Amino acid sequence: MRYLTKIFRNPVYARVAPFLIFVLLTACQGKLGAASAYWFYLAKTVVGVWLIFEMRPLVSEMRWAFSWEAIVIGVLIFAVWVGLDHYYPKFIKSGSTGNPANAFSPNSSLPLFFNVVHILGMTLVVPPLEEVFYRSFLYRYIASPNFLAVPLNRFLPLPFFVTVAFFGFAHAEWLAGILCGMAYQWLVIRKNRLGDAMTAHAITNFLLGVYIVWRGAWHFW
Repeated sequence: MRYLTKIFRNPVYARVAPFLIFVLLTACQGKLGAASAYWFYLAKTVVGVWLIFEMRPLVSEMRWAFSWEAIVIGVLIFAVWVGLDHYYPKFIKSGSTGNPANAFSPNSSLPLFFNVVHILGMTLVVPPLEEVFYRSFLYRYIASPNFLAVPLNRFLPLPFFVTVAFFGFAHAEWLAGILCGMAYQWLVIRKNRLGDAMTAHAITNFLLGVYIVWRGAWHFW
């Protein structure tokens, strides 16, 4: 663990390694049976919290910030994500973990527990890790290997559209993902900080998580 902490002191690794570790753990979900999807999600959420704790002193831009723009965009992207779902083809299979009630006994309290874990993970852990990787690192690194010298508030067409495409097509809901990536990147450029995009991302994910459980729209997991 100490060795990993030393690696994180590299500005590139501090922004890329946590995201890649999180993605790797996501890929492991469900590989050991249906129930393992939920235990792996719990594990990656705990690991994600630790990764954010390790990153925080080294990634100065990873600070939550609140604004009316972040709130509006967070709500609008949730509406777009759900509203467009049936109107365009999906090119990749969803990595949904599905309804946890199908993996455990009817009298078990684990489904409720894992639903809460999932909503907390997607609200508090996913936004910092993804926003740091996509909006802080990838966007600026495409502009220059000396990415720390690239201001967050500079609009750069090639980095903008490449980052948006990467973010969008990393999701089964690629069209909503592209629109989402554009909105979050606009927030970073407008505010010259990452925190508003993190907040908007958290709001979108929280509303989506509540909607999934409420309406049984498990394919969005």
